Amino acid sequence: MKAAVLRQIGRLDIENLDLDGPRAGEVRIRVLASGLCHSDYHIIQGDFPARLPAVLGHEAAGVIEAIGADVPGLARGDLVVSCVSAFCGYCHECQTGHTQRCEDKPGKHDRPAGSRITKGDEAIYQLGNLGGFAEEMVVHHRAVVKIAPDMPAAAAALLGCAVLTGVGSVVNGARVAPGSTVVVIGCGGVGLNVVQGARIAGAARIIAVDLSAAKLATARSFGATDTVIGGDDAAAQIVELTGGGADYAFEVVGSEPTAQLALDAIRRGGTVVLVGMARLDGKLSLPITAFMMAEKRVIGSMMGSSPFQILLPQLVEHYRHGRLMLDELVSATIPLEQINEGYARMAQGEVTRSVITF
Repeated sequence: MKAAVLRQIGRLDIENLDLDGPRAGEVRIRVLASGLCHSDYHIIQGDFPARLPAVLGHEAAGVIEAIGADVPGLARGDLVVSCVSAFCGYCHECQTGHTQRCEDKPGKHDRPAGSRITKGDEAIYQLGNLGGFAEEMVVHHRAVVKIAPDMPAAAAALLGCAVLTGVGSVVNGARVAPGSTVVVIGCGGVGLNVVQGARIAGAARIIAVDLSAAKLATARSFGATDTVIGGDDAAAQIVELTGGGADYAFEVVGSEPTAQLALDAIRRGGTVVLVGMARLDGKLSLPITAFMMAEKRVIGSMMGSSPFQILLPQLVEHYRHGRLMLDELVSATIPLEQINEGYARMAQGEVTRSVITF
């Protein structure tokens, strides 16, 4: 099979690789579409450590081609979406309904030594035990969910990360109440889904913040009621617009300045929701007494704070009933060979989401 392999920081190389399996508990998937997510870009740029060589890609949709033993509920020909939130089903987090925080993810003990991807005698690491930047994947069955067969593949792929993370952070992470005021800082692929998640949740006012006027215009089409250009006076503008600050501020950039902006933009009793992936050494400083007296909250939301196997089918229904915009998220479809160009365009802010189609 053909795949994009990260061997050195800065670029991906297209190579022909071998794929083994599926073994017990696994499925083999013919990939139809795979989204270019900023999380993978962090690894390509060396912001986060990863074992190399590796096939990245975790936001994928495809058709099951083969099934190993002990795989319930799935069949050949099923359309499925992959997610990094694979779960064991037995640990404390899984048993309490937080499968996205699973303590013992399937496959983490036997790879890459037992990687399903090889090149000759060389084992190739599967990022997140997935590897969606390839024509095929072999993954654990608890890393995918079956969805309606008539879903467009490019739109379906985005469900597994950008949409799950953005919408889920609103409806499950923060549990935004109808009539609330919401600020969304960063209007890329995930941020736009926070915007439409707030719209679906019934927020009365949704204030989008970004450095790009074009992205703010797009945010309005997804449900933003107000826009603010990011800068030194952004927090003051938000406080003035809301008469004291927002009920919720979602930080979807992953930087110290935007996290501080989120904290400054909320009212007493307000909540900051950290969604964006920051560098591992990123920090947010809190004035302890003032923070306590204002009864503010800061929470993290990973993968939408949601069991993906439950939320994804719900998101499909939102899409089918016209409440969730998916097709509009796809700025461009590209072949695998253009993956480096696709990430360059993303880094320059030219696209909402590029999707590799096979």
